[in-house]
Amino acid sequence: MAAMSKVDLFAAIRRDSRAGMSVRALARQYRVSRRTVRSALQSAWPQPRKPLPPRPSKLDEFKPIIDGILRADLDAPRKQRHTVKRIYDRLIAEHGMLDVSYAVVRAYVADRKPKIRAEAGRGPVDVFFPQTHRPGAEAEVDFGEVAVNLRGELVTCMLVALRLSFSGKAVHRIFISGGQEAFLEGHVHAFTTLGGVPTGKIRYDNLRAAVAQVLGFARQRVETARWTAFRSHFGIDAFYCQPGLQGAHEKGGVEGQIGWFRRNHLVPVPEVDSLDQLNVMVDAWDTADDARRISTRAHTVGELFAIERPLLVGCRRSRSRPAPGSARASTATARSPSARTGTQRRCGWSADRSASTCMLRTWSSMTGV
Repeated sequence: MAAMSKVDLFAAIRRDSRAGMSVRALARQYRVSRRTVRSALQSAWPQPRKPLPPRPSKLDEFKPIIDGILRADLDAPRKQRHTVKRIYDRLIAEHGMLDVSYAVVRAYVADRKPKIRAEAGRGPVDVFFPQTHRPGAEAEVDFGEVAVNLRGELVTCMLVALRLSFSGKAVHRIFISGGQEAFLEGHVHAFTTLGGVPTGKIRYDNLRAAVAQVLGFARQRVETARWTAFRSHFGIDAFYCQPGLQGAHEKGGVEGQIGWFRRNHLVPVPEVDSLDQLNVMVDAWDTADDARRISTRAHTVGELFAIERPLLVGCRRSRSRPAPGSARASTATARSPSARTGTQRRCGWSADRSASTCMLRTWSSMTGV
């Protein structure tokens, strides 16, 4: 007999029963139990199979902990909530979880998180898509709020992030506010750390530190005088995104980077005595993140940055100090100031000054710091 679905089986049993066949004959005819025949005669629709009792799992003892973390995240700062990876790491480090795979934890969180959010009446979460760019050509800058426990008091600080679009290498700095001083100092710190400036555009929001007025729906902006002088000095080609949500999608790399940095390094909320102490930790995290592999990329951030770094303006122009008495030293001594490159004259570089020294010296002269 050809295999048939249970609905078709029940229909055939009911048809033959109306033709006068007995329960015993129907059971023999269709090779099923008499209980199945009686069920078919009672209802044309098969009863659903009873669910099997849940199998015990090594994750069972940690499920209340995971539920507690997910519920606590509902009241945590919106951009500093736990990822599955962070939950998994905390279960191992803080609760001694062993012999439980990441996939098991991920499956449980995927099942429980929407249920917990639904119980609290929370909506879906927005996502961002990665972009691709030429090496050394573009970067993105943005501010993001972070919660910090500063000397026992929970305060909201501003995180400045500059992210190279090709490699994903990002430099972060945390300030007490998001004023123009923090905006400019964040650039100087990033350029010093990276060793140069991208050759192409750097994408920005229409933040007040840089933009005094947005001219209609075009890309034209009236810039603040101090920002105009600053970006002119460093040769920054600014690209301003559209206002609102559309603009956020135009620089999705740094938007996602700030969220990733908060979730992976600032969860739980850090407790520090000063922002200097916190920024030392931030520098260490930035260095450690060079070993990170973004999404499905074949290479790590550090490996891609090694390709990108020589293409930055500062690295390409900087020179090391020649050895005394060498032919190169004689050439450098004989070279007149007018023979230096335009970038070196603009920044005040000499053959024995690095890009970082130039940036910091120029920043001090501009701001008086």
